[in-house]
Amino acid sequence: MRRERLRRDPVLYEVYLRSFADSNGDGIGDLAGLTSRLDHLVDLGVDGLWLTPVFRSPQFDFGYDVSDYLDIHVEYGSMPDMDALIDAAHTRGLAVILDVIIGHTSIEHFWFREHPDRYIWADQIPNNWLSVFGGSAWRHDEEAGRYYYHRFYPEQPNLNWGNPEVRRAVHEILGFWTGRGVDGFRLDSLDGIAVDPGLQDEPLADPSALRGRERDPWAQYWSLQHVHTCNLPQVLTELKEIATAFPDAALVVEADLPNEQLLPYMRLADCSFAFDFIRAPLDGVALARVIDGAGLAGRGNLAWALSNHDQPRMVSRWGRDLAGVAAVLLLSLPGWSFIYQGDEIGMVDGPGGPDLRDRSGRDAVRHPMQWNRSGGFTTGTPWLPFIDPEVCNVEDQRGAAGSTLEQYRTLIRLRRELRGPVRIVAAEPGFLAFRRGGHTISLNLGDEDHELGPGQLVYMTGRVEPGRLGPRSAVVQVADPDSTGGQPSER
Repeated sequence: MRRERLRRDPVLYEVYLRSFADSNGDGIGDLAGLTSRLDHLVDLGVDGLWLTPVFRSPQFDFGYDVSDYLDIHVEYGSMPDMDALIDAAHTRGLAVILDVIIGHTSIEHFWFREHPDRYIWADQIPNNWLSVFGGSAWRHDEEAGRYYYHRFYPEQPNLNWGNPEVRRAVHEILGFWTGRGVDGFRLDSLDGIAVDPGLQDEPLADPSALRGRERDPWAQYWSLQHVHTCNLPQVLTELKEIATAFPDAALVVEADLPNEQLLPYMRLADCSFAFDFIRAPLDGVALARVIDGAGLAGRGNLAWALSNHDQPRMVSRWGRDLAGVAAVLLLSLPGWSFIYQGDEIGMVDGPGGPDLRDRSGRDAVRHPMQWNRSGGFTTGTPWLPFIDPEVCNVEDQRGAAGSTLEQYRTLIRLRRELRGPVRIVAAEPGFLAFRRGGHTISLNLGDEDHELGPGQLVYMTGRVEPGRLGPRSAVVQVADPDSTGGQPSER
């Protein structure tokens, strides 16, 4: 069934549940709220949704610290609410991809005390390994009298995939959820699930290899080469085991690696996120290096995203005058494209709230979805304040010619016509053009007009004149005028 819902080059919508829609007025998004808003996803034209973690959790990392994988976090609803969401999504032809964390649990998971051998321990700090969020990756546990390894927060001890019991337990979890009807899984931070059993020190990183990570709030982590805690051969072994055990489940890999290191993951899974893409500078040459050859036979699929619940929003990163260009790029690439909730209406990063919620400073990208001019997210006080619903909301943009929302709807429809891999036509610091089959996509990232090749316009954003593409504009052209089926769509 999932292959019927996830067509070629699907578009998925990331739902950060806590900020999407609140059904009971407590200011926190929930499953019933999401179910009530599924028609927005249908209207947008996406193929499914990536649902961030809904499992029971103490919320030290807002759900990425799981204390029970077989139950729903109380703020988000109940198991019947989850079942209702899956049924409602499937009725509408939407796939449900569940975010699952298999590299670590919450320190409050019963395994930590009852099955300590499922975690990684040392009698003293054995090496220089760093936590993604800063400082040593080793924390002393008073009750055990030993140190445990945590790649992320201290409240998130890493599982020991050297213990076969971990594989068995994780497969039971995945089987539970496929049995309830989910169409697949996003495998969170998959590249870090296995570590060197010898616990060797990691070498210092070459500073030149850190380009594009300057904006990361966890810069200290990248000061080391993670050769003993990341991308070990066992990771691919476990991915193959999961793919074999669950052949009907879509598998979306999160592995923070350069594109060239993602090929083995892409061959085993349905797609793997391209972190080179989300970190690329606004430069045609740099972008060309990232996307060239995408979609070639035998290489598997990349997953493209320009925003998510951890990274700056697309409009804040590219600027509002380039947001339309960015959308054309995102939705013209072969593979899986992901839209972060709110990007389809042009939401920006916010100021956060009066109190810091996320210790790593990601509140700015997690403000509530803006449904109407008063917000529409909740009847109560939202857990984070709204940003600017009076000027940016779904209700005002739906059906409004030239709105960001209508632009996304048009681009998703146009995406269904694109075929073939990416072939770069031109790449300059302020300009990028590439072909996909009979279509040519041209992006002017600069402040001056740029020469535009021949072809029938089927989509444009910004100013286009004969043979010229205006600054900060994009077009999609087709070589055969008879195949366009009409006039170009304008933003």
